[in-house]
Amino acid sequence: SDEDVDDSSEFVKFFPSFIWAVRDFTLERKIDGKDATENDYLEFALKLKHGSLNIYNLPRECIQKFFPSRTCFTFPFPTAPENVSHLERLDLADLSTEFLEVTGRFCTFVFDQSDVKKLKDGYTVTGRVLGHLAKMYMDTISSGAVPCLENAVIAMAMIENQAAVKEGFEVYQSGMEKLKNSFPLELKVVSSEHQRLSSMATQTFMTRSFRDTDGKHLKSLEVGWISFNELFDGYLCQNEQAEAVLEEFLKQKSVDSKAILQADKKLTEKEKKIKGTTKEETQRQLQEKMEAERQSNEERMIQMKEKMDEEMRLQREEAQRAMDSKLREQAALLEKGFQEKADRMSQEMEEFKRQNAEAESNRVREFAELLENSSKRNEESMAMMMQQHREQMKALQQQMRARSAGGCCIL
Repeated sequence: SDEDVDDSSEFVKFFPSFIWAVRDFTLERKIDGKDATENDYLEFALKLKHGSLNIYNLPRECIQKFFPSRTCFTFPFPTAPENVSHLERLDLADLSTEFLEVTGRFCTFVFDQSDVKKLKDGYTVTGRVLGHLAKMYMDTISSGAVPCLENAVIAMAMIENQAAVKEGFEVYQSGMEKLKNSFPLELKVVSSEHQRLSSMATQTFMTRSFRDTDGKHLKSLEVGWISFNELFDGYLCQNEQAEAVLEEFLKQKSVDSKAILQADKKLTEKEKKIKGTTKEETQRQLQEKMEAERQSNEERMIQMKEKMDEEMRLQREEAQRAMDSKLREQAALLEKGFQEKADRMSQEMEEFKRQNAEAESNRVREFAELLENSSKRNEESMAMMMQQHREQMKALQQQMRARSAGGCCIL
């Protein structure tokens, strides 16, 4: 319908290239008595006619609007007429050289120059995504409803983003589970591995996920990072428990051979040294943990910025592709004398520019909010670490006072 044609600026962003393959072509490729290329022949066939019925102009107008990239291949008869009935049994030598030449150009064009399938906003349709779309279309058709690309993409985005979160968790958790087999380890080693796996998990998530317009993708991303930090705290706790078990074992071995009971209730110089060493170790652990979190946050911010730049690039490429198509279409209309339609297209292009500018502004705002939320979460995480450190130091002081009041110490 005319209304559908008016929506061409949206469709042209992600519609594939148009290839017109004409079989058994026997006509002369001439326009006004002059030889014409295959593409010239296609454009001539798509010309609109003044005063023609809508049934003639509308399909041609739709092809022009929805498919800015158009290519034509005219295939002659593949072989002699007497061989047509058993083409599948013919050898290559039985096929005409002209047919093989066009076939070669056709295959080269499809394999080397055809763009990959894309969805709105420039996201590539992988085999997995195509499978989701095909299933959704078939389910919709089977139910008696009419398939809608927009609804299918929204549903698929939810599936892909949920799978991306799960895949990111698995990358992080499987790596930390392998590391856990080596506990106890130095905090620096655990923190370094957390940083590496967190970066890998976030990259895995961002690679598979793609934007949805209502912001669910951003919320999923935030939940993912919070979960990584919670998992990290859990693994740190397990590492400390393993270290405590090992320390207790070594202490018991030491008691069997070196334990000396002291009657003096005052702290000895050695006890003071132990106390100072414990404080220094706790402080060092805090610094290493905070440094690991700082570096993880920096890498996360870089990944987010790269994701934003890539999405904005795809969005701009789509918009430019649509605008170029409209400019070519407008020039063709003016050349053919359709002044009224050309003027209407000028208004459409202005509205198209306005919508693109608004969409880009909204996207920039979404990412700015995401970066701000990430910074806030990092600040909260740092504050929580400091609070935990203060509580640990307080507990340590109480423990040392209790040992002093007990009147004895094991060296």
